[in-house]
Amino acid sequence: MTELKAYLHAPARREILTGLAGLSLAALLADPVRVAQAAASLQSVTIKTAGGRSVSGALALPAQTPAGSVMIVHEWWGLNDQIKSVAAELANNGFVAVAADLYGGQVASDPDTAQKLMGGVQPAEATDTVTAWVDHLYGMKEANGKVATLGFCFGGGWSLNASLAHPVDATVIYYGLCNQSADQLKPLKGPVLGHFAGKDQWITPAMVKGFQANLQADGKKAEIYSYADANHAFANPTGQNYEQADARQAWDRTIAFLKTNLA
Repeated sequence: MTELKAYLHAPARREILTGLAGLSLAALLADPVRVAQAAASLQSVTIKTAGGRSVSGALALPAQTPAGSVMIVHEWWGLNDQIKSVAAELANNGFVAVAADLYGGQVASDPDTAQKLMGGVQPAEATDTVTAWVDHLYGMKEANGKVATLGFCFGGGWSLNASLAHPVDATVIYYGLCNQSADQLKPLKGPVLGHFAGKDQWITPAMVKGFQANLQADGKKAEIYSYADANHAFANPTGQNYEQADARQAWDRTIAFLKTNLA
């Protein structure tokens, strides 16, 4: 059973989304006022997982449905307004978007809290959560029966984990953990798009090279991009590592990839 809670009435949500439609993602995320507006335009959604747990997320619907759908997984900060704004921008580009919450409503504002929240995630529960959202998107009347996962940093790794646990039509990874073996990657069904940073000391170029080799060994279709002068979290305009040109190119590639694979 699904529970929907609207932050705003539907006409108000549509008006906000229409007003934000002409902005690039970077321009949107760099403006706290517009981020708050975009986040407020989403609906709060609660569903039951296969394990019987209630989990919540934020839903953005495009102007025209049915449409391809995307499950977004947040960074280590949690499901904050910035990630909700990414869902709003996906809706502006014609997709049904759900931003899943793996922290049970908690959001960090400092690295120490973010580290504790990320470290407290139980893999089995997180898998139960993301697979429930994938199932939910496949069953939505507003969706066209094609689903992608997308995530940033911590969420990039969980975008991949979700696609392994419940194969989907496409997977997008922004600098997320990708150290699986070729055998572990076999369940992947749809193509993979990966955005990684050449100067990343966590998701290192060596890890990414191994990931690409393992995908190729399995015969998986993949587009893996390394942004040579970028560092981890280069697509986050609120962080110190933001690279505007690389972030814009990565987002343009993401939208094109989703349109190709979710049509």
